[in-house]
Amino acid sequence: MVPAVLMLADGTMFRGQSCGMAGTTVGELVFNTGLTGYQEVMTDPSYCGQIVTFTYPELGNTGINGEDTESLRPWVQGVVCRNFCEYPSNWRATSSLREYLLKWQVVAITGVDTRALTRHLRDHGSMNGVISTHLDPAHLQQHLQAAPQMDGLDLVPQVTTPSAYEWTAATAPEWEFAHPHPQTQPLRVVALDFGIKHNILRRLVAHGCRVFVVPGTATAEEILAYEPDGIFLSNGPGDPAAITYGTSTTKELLTQGKPMFGICLGHQILCQALGGTTYKMKFGHRGLNQPSQYAVSNSVEITSQNHGFAVDDASLAQAPVAVSHHNLNDQTIEGLRHRDLPVFSVQYHPEASPGPHDADYLFAEFVKLMTTERSLTENLS
Repeated sequence: MVPAVLMLADGTMFRGQSCGMAGTTVGELVFNTGLTGYQEVMTDPSYCGQIVTFTYPELGNTGINGEDTESLRPWVQGVVCRNFCEYPSNWRATSSLREYLLKWQVVAITGVDTRALTRHLRDHGSMNGVISTHLDPAHLQQHLQAAPQMDGLDLVPQVTTPSAYEWTAATAPEWEFAHPHPQTQPLRVVALDFGIKHNILRRLVAHGCRVFVVPGTATAEEILAYEPDGIFLSNGPGDPAAITYGTSTTKELLTQGKPMFGICLGHQILCQALGGTTYKMKFGHRGLNQPSQYAVSNSVEITSQNHGFAVDDASLAQAPVAVSHHNLNDQTIEGLRHRDLPVFSVQYHPEASPGPHDADYLFAEFVKLMTTERSLTENLS
């Protein structure tokens, strides 16, 4: 293998070997603690602009298949791993991870002590890093100095759909784990694409929705032209405070009183539209086993998460909302519900892929809200 190096913004350096495209890449260095799901992670648009360290020591064992992608391409800025598997063994694999990384020109490094790296990021926080097969420290420093910080960065234009489309695929029957309620007249949902994952769309369709996906820059007028029963605010990358157009549109949509459901970045944008603010976390939540407590039932859900920003609890003191979920590790806000409107959101990923399915009931709740609102509208007319 070709020698490669990983340098952090604070000068810390790790040496290893290239296991992807030769070259140089720079981005915010973060870590994911999931034991599985590297393909879903790499194709999650929320990771745009980030170099992902996989803490599980083996990567590539199950190869790549055409079913476990969460978008049309990988969005990670780079990949860091401990041991890289050249020859996968899985009946679903159609290519190796190396072939996939080379196809999409993803720079990656293996042979890194990922435990030491993760401990460093936990102590000092996420920071920019550079992976390169050019080993000159001065060359690496130049890239780091030129790289933007995640604070204030709007990455939605890079990942959102350029034009509206209808999504029709549901979750494959062999992977079905919920019991959706088919609609005789499908509920019309408009999903704002801030970097949406495919499994969110699959779950909405599986629960009886007809889903129209629009760019994250769509106006309230364009969204309402679809005559939706409900509006969905998707996940996505970057600093939520920089996505002012999404916040403005959401604020305008709230005046319509339609059911609304937000996930991850969509949750943060909704909170901003209600007067809240967000802040950059030290190293964020990225993994498959984050415990979230549901205030209504006092139950605990094990959730899939991927976010580096969180909502400031104090900023919602005057907002007409109730906090519905808290993270049990650090008590950050993980969900809220509007006191007067059929509107709610969560910070985590109930659609999983990868991860547990504890929170899939939220899609059913969204459907219930839309069904109720439709019935009220029909009765009034």
